[in-house]
Amino acid sequence: MKPIETAEQFEQVIQSNQETIIKFFADWCPDCKRMDMFIGDILEEYGQYEWYEINKDQFPDLAEKYQVMGIPSILIFKNNEKIAHLHSAYAKTPEEVKEFLGSHLK
Repeated sequence: MKPIETAEQFEQVIQSNQETIIKFFADWCPDCKRMDMFIGDILEEYGQYEWYEINKDQFPDLAEKYQVMGIPSILIFKNNEKIAHLHSAYAKTPEEVKEFLGSHLK
């Protein structure tokens, strides 16, 4: 998963005409740490997609703009548009994340 380090980079990444997956996280978040323990297998399974992560605390304006209220949240973008959002309450298990990705990616 590639880190997003600037707002400009975020804006560039989401303009892709391919689905792009972005995980919002925070360093202090226990659920984010839990997700980190299982996300590797999912990254391999969905390796044909570009994966990024962004620290919500470093970019609160972006989190607010895209309605990221809880973390971790996984958002899918295509052509500068958010096409899917897995809220933190439903991102606690590998099965929930895989179900979300399976229903929103081709």
